[in-house]
Amino acid sequence: MSASPAIPTVVKLGGSCLDDLDGTWWDDLARHGRERPLVLVHGWSKPLKKLDARYSEPSAILRDRYGNQSRWTTPEVIDDIKTVSAVLAEDVLARLESRGITAERLLGSDGLVGAGEGERWWWREKQLVELENLVGPITGVDPAPLKNLQPGHAYLVTPLARNAAGQEVNTDADRAAAAIAGATGASDLVLVTDVGHLLIDDQPVRRISAQDAAAFRDKGAKGGMRKKLRAAGEALEHGVERVVIGSAAVSDLLAGSTGTLITKAPAGAATSGADA
Repeated sequence: MSASPAIPTVVKLGGSCLDDLDGTWWDDLARHGRERPLVLVHGWSKPLKKLDARYSEPSAILRDRYGNQSRWTTPEVIDDIKTVSAVLAEDVLARLESRGITAERLLGSDGLVGAGEGERWWWREKQLVELENLVGPITGVDPAPLKNLQPGHAYLVTPLARNAAGQEVNTDADRAAAAIAGATGASDLVLVTDVGHLLIDDQPVRRISAQDAAAFRDKGAKGGMRKKLRAAGEALEHGVERVVIGSAAVSDLLAGSTGTLITKAPAGAATSGADA
């Protein structure tokens, strides 16, 4: 039985792979968007590094007392995120509208995404110091600003949030996409990235349970994949039926012909190798 047309598909567009998505990829997304509402959440790391070389320097990344990494975000960085996101949005919306999908941009900080208090203690030059870093964990999503969730229409969300003090803060795009998927009742979350599959022991994984994905996240995953696996777990906890990670067309990822599918299937429902 097919899902209701009003239930959106949420797609995270990795900032590192946007330049590599060709016309056939967008054609496929538009075909899917004519059947289901689309909520696209974009990354911005690569465009930000292109804007200013200092964003590629190691000093641009902070590590907290628990070992978690975060971009050092000041009001100036927030402004630069908005600058590159506006350019990115113009391109994405034009690609969709030329294919018959109406689209609009929405800042997560404009009433969509709420954030909690961020960590204040960070390592700098081998010392733990207190810094005001404008980042925060997502505390909730109010889907009310997504007023037109209908087939043929798409929202492009810039993953900023607003905390209880009214500050605009940076937040993780994968986890923002997961929270939005849960809040809108989406059945599918697609994390489009620059790698074709989750790799375990250098082997591609086609299917993995949420439990096994969490275990690998905590013991073997690194960098961006660790965040993606955390986001996948959060999405499934909030009612999303399946999460797919990959670099292919959205229809192919949802069909299971490529990428890595993560579901709440019990541990042992799949095995290592092609599945895990």
